Amino acid sequence: MRWRRNALPAVLAAALSVLPPGRRNGYTHGGPTAVTEDSLSGAGGTAPAPDRPEPLSTSRPGEQGAHTAAGRPDTGSDRGEPRQRLRAWAELLRVSALFSVPGDALAGAAAVGRRPGRGTALAIGASLCLYEAGMALNDWADRDEDAVDRPHRPIPSGRISPAAALGAAGVLTAAGLALAARAGRPALTVATGLAATVWAYDLHLKHTKAGPAAMAAARSLDLLLGATATATGVRAPGGSSSPDNVAAAAPRGLPACLPALPATLVLGAHTYGVTAVSRHETQGGSTGTPLAVLATTTALAAAVLRESGGRAPDRPGTTRAEAGTGPVARRLDAGPLGKVTDPVRLLAITLTGAYLRTAGPPLLHAALNPSPPLTQRAVGGGIRAMIPLQAALAARAGAPVTALAVMGLVPLARSLARKVSLT
Repeated sequence: MRWRRNALPAVLAAALSVLPPGRRNGYTHGGPTAVTEDSLSGAGGTAPAPDRPEPLSTSRPGEQGAHTAAGRPDTGSDRGEPRQRLRAWAELLRVSALFSVPGDALAGAAAVGRRPGRGTALAIGASLCLYEAGMALNDWADRDEDAVDRPHRPIPSGRISPAAALGAAGVLTAAGLALAARAGRPALTVATGLAATVWAYDLHLKHTKAGPAAMAAARSLDLLLGATATATGVRAPGGSSSPDNVAAAAPRGLPACLPALPATLVLGAHTYGVTAVSRHETQGGSTGTPLAVLATTTALAAAVLRESGGRAPDRPGTTRAEAGTGPVARRLDAGPLGKVTDPVRLLAITLTGAYLRTAGPPLLHAALNPSPPLTQRAVGGGIRAMIPLQAALAARAGAPVTALAVMGLVPLARSLARKVSLT
């Protein structure tokens, strides 16, 4: 009996000596995984995405790195699974930001006094394709930089190959131009300029001082694409092209889109500010830029609330002054805020307030504490704020139904942003 008690420890020691060294302490081969330095947070570990909470750690004290770092998914056995590959493409294409795109075309249609139609739908499809092409091309061009600053992204993490990302950018660009061509030659002209701006920005301009201006031009062209496709992309019953079947005396081609220029400038200025802040999202440290963009955001909100002119969407070719106090387009001429009792004006004020509420606080936080996570939140807030800004521009143009339809995208964007980061 005593021999058995003495022999048992010897047997256990012999069994442990046979096991691989990496299994003795509960770790995989090679010991515990080291936690790498992440430039997003400035400390050990990986910073959570701006719209997702940091996962709780299940490791015990003294076992740092026993679990896979957040944002650094395993690229081994899960790489071939359809669900994992689908998520990788969703991250590459930033699908959570897609809901900020349709409002460009809808706001453009409202700005030229037209109801959304076939041309508007084609413009939305073209905008979505060109936007996603820009996202794929952006990560392809930044793959070396992301390997250092954002190793969790799909290309540096190995979940998507650079060739696949570049191929997707080319295919999506061709699809966007094809859809714009269906809306007419003027729409194709604008879409070609938009595509050229996107590629120039991703491949070169974003690393120069002209980067924010190029991105602002892209957003402005996107709204102009919606205005052009809506105003010129509908064919009359006789087969001739005529915007919304208006008489031949109505403006055709690009001149028909001139009323949309103020809206394009507002959206472009907002995009310029968001892009300027995003240039500091990995290192942080900028206080003046968020403050300047916050002041610009306030000025843009004041500009949206000013009296607007143009055509009433319910009566193509009719100005608001001629429309009088119609059910959709009303005169907004009672002081700086207009007639607050006017339902359309009240809607415009409410949507403008939503724009300020979405973009303002994150910018203020980034100015007070210019850390990378808060700067990323300011960028994400600026992207989300585009939706209420587009809705406010539509309401300002006298299209409340279009404005409410654009605002209906907010819950969808917010829900998807919890799963896929905007930045």
